[in-house]
Amino acid sequence: MGRTTRILTEGIYFGEGPRWRDGRLWFSDFYAHAVKSVSLAGDLRTEVEIDDQPSGLGWMPDGSLLIVAQIKRQLLRRFPDGRIAVHAELGHIADFHCNDMVVDSRGGAYVGNFGFDLDAAIHARGVESVIADHPTVKLAYVSPTGDTRVAAEDLHFPNGPVITPDGRTLILGETLGGVLTAFDIGADGALSNRRVWAQTWPRVPDGIALDAEGAIWIANPIAPECARIAEGGEVLEVVETGQPCFACMLGGDDGRTLFMLTAASSDHEAAAAKQTGRILVTEVDSPRSGRP
Repeated sequence: MGRTTRILTEGIYFGEGPRWRDGRLWFSDFYAHAVKSVSLAGDLRTEVEIDDQPSGLGWMPDGSLLIVAQIKRQLLRRFPDGRIAVHAELGHIADFHCNDMVVDSRGGAYVGNFGFDLDAAIHARGVESVIADHPTVKLAYVSPTGDTRVAAEDLHFPNGPVITPDGRTLILGETLGGVLTAFDIGADGALSNRRVWAQTWPRVPDGIALDAEGAIWIANPIAPECARIAEGGEVLEVVETGQPCFACMLGGDDGRTLFMLTAASSDHEAAAAKQTGRILVTEVDSPRSGRP
């Protein structure tokens, strides 16, 4: 029997980049151009508005909030006093919109990007054709001081990165590759020893969340589900979400609340025209671990 889910909040456009912090789930609502938060009681509020579509979120050690500005391909920094400044330019690394991100313990950030116009390609060729044939992209690393470099290349739409509790391993979803990929993290944030952590196909990983048993929850954007995957690829559990699931996060007081962000579609025109976005929650057995 499946787990019981409930709708925590709805009436958002398209939620991404969920992060649990200070008793609330923070997330980006793309087409509202806003970072929002919601408590487990369901009270929704706007935290930050920007003149772009926000995506990945994360905090630096001083409490500054880093926000990925998708279309401008920038990383913004909202200081604790509320000031917002451009922390890094990413257009020289990202070939199209930037997306998800994870921030390490020093305040360095790994930022992915689309690499091409995904919506246009899907409209022209269909999902199966795009999965079979698409450009690969580079993963950016932004140092705590805002310096940028290429962290990894030849990635198939990098998404949902997480860092293990010891800070030594980065795992990300290659959405269009149907795979979770791991790297060793060096002292300066450099990545090495690329390897397959788990094949997920026919599921594809969008946002992901690491738990204390070392398994990873993946949001599946091409099906109404969130799945828990073991290293090596065994499917441990599947939670039905009613709509395609684009992001997930573990949080709550004991880290065992699974937040699942869904919407009717990821297509820009469809998602921006109607507020079909929802956040579902359910209680799971293994709590959150690592970063974010």
